[in-house]
Amino acid sequence: MAHLTVRNSYHHLTERLNRFPQGAPPSEMLTRILSMLFSPQEAELVSDLPLRPFTSAKAAKAWGKTESEAQNILQELSSRGLLVDMEQKGRMHYVLPPPMAGFFEFSMMRVRADLDQKLLAELFEQYITVEDDFIKALFVDGETQMGRVLVSEDVLGSENALHVLDYERATHIIESATDIGIGLCYCRHKRAHQGRACNAEMDICMTFNTVASSLIRHGHVRRVETSECKELLHKVWEQNLAQFAENVQNGVSFICNCCPCCCEAMIAHQRFGHQHPIHTSNYIAVVADKCSGCGRCLPACPAHVISLETADADGVGRRQAVIDEELCLGCGVCVRVCRLQALHMKPRPKRVITPVNSVHKTVKMAIERGTLEHLVFDNQVLWSHRALAALLGAVLRMPPVKRSLASSQLSSRYLEQLCRKFDF
Repeated sequence: MAHLTVRNSYHHLTERLNRFPQGAPPSEMLTRILSMLFSPQEAELVSDLPLRPFTSAKAAKAWGKTESEAQNILQELSSRGLLVDMEQKGRMHYVLPPPMAGFFEFSMMRVRADLDQKLLAELFEQYITVEDDFIKALFVDGETQMGRVLVSEDVLGSENALHVLDYERATHIIESATDIGIGLCYCRHKRAHQGRACNAEMDICMTFNTVASSLIRHGHVRRVETSECKELLHKVWEQNLAQFAENVQNGVSFICNCCPCCCEAMIAHQRFGHQHPIHTSNYIAVVADKCSGCGRCLPACPAHVISLETADADGVGRRQAVIDEELCLGCGVCVRVCRLQALHMKPRPKRVITPVNSVHKTVKMAIERGTLEHLVFDNQVLWSHRALAALLGAVLRMPPVKRSLASSQLSSRYLEQLCRKFDF
């Protein structure tokens, strides 16, 4: 019966992960991944943790342990990148990050002797790339996605540059961060264990703010200053990597620097682009008449949405690059590689809306995926005045249709009345 108890531990952990909007569909492959990262006892304990940040005292109460015992367990999990720890008002708080962007990546952001990273890479490849359920749940479900593309600042003309908002600039994200950490690119490190990684820079995954502070504290990434991170940013541009950042305006926690061959976000877009798995930038690439049809932009495009076509129906004549505007991410990589400067960026006709912060993003994702009640009622962790105010504030800032959907999910007369009050 022991093996059934072990399986139940990982089943309970899977259920816990899927109470959050960014979950992980259950499968035999997921169980194998979790069993490499968590012991059965750890899986059972973590399955009882709240969704939102908590203290060691709250964990101790949930586990029936002393606070000292709970703190030792929490620190051990944080040291392996399975929890994120953060100091608030002189006291340590903890949170279980989602699998992605979260503890899946953290397991591959440095070389580790305590994990068989080659086997783990093979399991990730099977679960994330070969099987469809996880990648669809992560990138396709709902309208609000976890990540967005940043337009490369070096390809914008002076006129466009004036209209780029601060949160759309990688340089601003770097300059405003309280902490910056650099680690191995999860995607290319994973592919390297399979002998399939490209030659793009490996040590270039950027983390910021609270997440960076925790990962730095436990040695998963190295601390860098603003100047070094901006130097790496120029290396990103030189290597024609697309920038994929957390889909928030304030408190961005990561910027991935993506190639078209290894990056899971880019691969998701290549496979499911018409379902909009990634939020685009507010710009789109345009081809000028002087395009010679050299084709240099085709392999550089991380979305693989550029083709060479002729104007004549019979296929005879000069070829030119043609961009599928419906699928263009607006990263600007194609503009950078064009020798004739036949490509340029123009603003999209309709601006892309970015959630204000992580609370706003999480609530939107929860409403769209039908999990909002878990955020509110999970261990009653949000029923403090401040936390509940933050959640309700995020709901009330949404359009009327989504506020109504939130009210329906919660079946709350109180929230329904608030939503009606704000429908002017």
